[in-house]
Amino acid sequence: MAEKIIVVADTITVGELAETLNLPVTNLIGELFKNGIVATINQRIDFETASIIVEELGLDVELERKAAATLSDRKVHELSDNAVARPPIVAVMGHVDHGKTSLLDAILKTKAVDGEAGGITQHISAYQTTRNNRVITLLDTPGHEAFAALRQHGATLTDVVVIVVAADDGVKPQTIEAIRFAKSANAKIVVAINKMDKEAANAQLVKTQLATEHGLNPEEWGGDTVMVEVSAKTGAGIDKLLDMVLLVADLEELKADIDTPAEGLVIESHMEVGRGSVVGLLVEQGMLRPGHFLVAGTAYGKVRTLLDFAGKTLKEAGPSTPVTITGLKELPQFGDTFTIVKSEKEARTAVAIARIENEKNAASTNVTGADMLKMMNQQHDTQDLNVIVKADVQGSLTSVIDSLRLIDTKGEIALRVIGSGVGHITENDVRLAADAKTIIYGFNVELPPAVKQLAARDKVQVRLYKVIYELLDNAKASMEAMLAPEVVETEIGALTIKGVFRTLKDEIIAGGEVTSGKVMPGLLTRVKRGDESLAEVEVTKVQRQQQEAKEVFEGEMCGLSLKTNRKLQLEEGDKLEFFTRELVKRTLA
Repeated sequence: MAEKIIVVADTITVGELAETLNLPVTNLIGELFKNGIVATINQRIDFETASIIVEELGLDVELERKAAATLSDRKVHELSDNAVARPPIVAVMGHVDHGKTSLLDAILKTKAVDGEAGGITQHISAYQTTRNNRVITLLDTPGHEAFAALRQHGATLTDVVVIVVAADDGVKPQTIEAIRFAKSANAKIVVAINKMDKEAANAQLVKTQLATEHGLNPEEWGGDTVMVEVSAKTGAGIDKLLDMVLLVADLEELKADIDTPAEGLVIESHMEVGRGSVVGLLVEQGMLRPGHFLVAGTAYGKVRTLLDFAGKTLKEAGPSTPVTITGLKELPQFGDTFTIVKSEKEARTAVAIARIENEKNAASTNVTGADMLKMMNQQHDTQDLNVIVKADVQGSLTSVIDSLRLIDTKGEIALRVIGSGVGHITENDVRLAADAKTIIYGFNVELPPAVKQLAARDKVQVRLYKVIYELLDNAKASMEAMLAPEVVETEIGALTIKGVFRTLKDEIIAGGEVTSGKVMPGLLTRVKRGDESLAEVEVTKVQRQQQEAKEVFEGEMCGLSLKTNRKLQLEEGDKLEFFTRELVKRTLA
């Protein structure tokens, strides 16, 4: 038996675990790497993984899971004396088909800010509504993974969790998961008992389940959990639900500083033609304004446009406000925290530090020419995605396998079902998957604790679903992730060399006239002499009239500093073609 018992939470960062175990963090990261986990000091691992690693290290220590935090243990930000009241941030969660989306739609249809629910931008997963002239921020959680990331990067961003439970169906697995997440985040819980318009509705049964099995006692029974009976279909109880959310939030005395640089969380990001990177943010503190230099993970840029959840232009956005911005030079990841810095130079420095600290991000953003060539050569190679399918009944098993085989990959990805069966996932399934690097899909089946621990140890991916379309979407996404990205080059401009001033081993200083488009630092350049392509170099500096310039346009003269990896002799009359090269993720569509 271990001499020492250490209590840890459901998840813990690598740095925190190393400190708890009194180990150098490099030792712990090395042990994780041996077990197939590439982790950074700030990356979180779950309790099962932490336990396995401690066992692998042979430490005379036993980990014990920390009990769920009580609602009174809520963490708060350190606020200044000038902090002001802010709107509550409410996450809405619930089991599939219990009406979470319908409830959100019902609230937003009649309560959306300025009455413009029809203008809601669907790309952002946070909205705002009003009740009695008070604003409430609603955070839609399409999956519990999203909420886990929210908790990981800023638990205090969620003040209240509304757990939606169908009155005709009762407590289900995702309901239980939602309760666990809410308690782990120290968030106040309000239960919305939905579908009260149904004949089979039984609110008392739901309350009994929550009270006896999960410790959520209704207020009318002497407990401290607010439970409201509602119907998303008829609108009954919606106003009362919002009133109760505000009442629960008021007990927290929610405040935030506004006279401070804005910071918060990335809740969504995607690319749009004509707009570039479009990023959804949730402001936690400070005031965000157009023109601010923003850093989020390894992405940075100047905020070009600032829109509210309904697509309206904002002059500024304060705490608890969901916004959409454009202007970042690349896409941040969901869960990245964002901060405001004073200048683009400071933003670049912050990103450089973040990339050094996050090796995975660094690898994905620094693509060499050799990497490009390798990807191009592999684009037409067929790859295998191995899967094992387990289902509750044979009919479901046949349907899942047949549907998986119908996914069209245009011959680039081959899906191979290397095992299947009816019943719960077993240790034999995990062992087979470990040998073949396979994904295990479970449809309406369970993953026993012992099998889950074995899967965590062997780094086997087990994915459980109760909706077949969600399973198929995941399989399709897994195949798309295997597709080699497309290498896309975009022409930016051209220049004719008028003079060469200095030629070194790895640098050339030259001057010329921009004949089309523009030139700016960081562009890749083809050197052409007639029809012959001599080399590929990079523009490191641009000068106009002996002053450094960010851009020089068609018809203007400029000086260039070109970085080259081999001896190259430029001549007057040579042509330079400027372009960018990027990897574009491909889809099966």
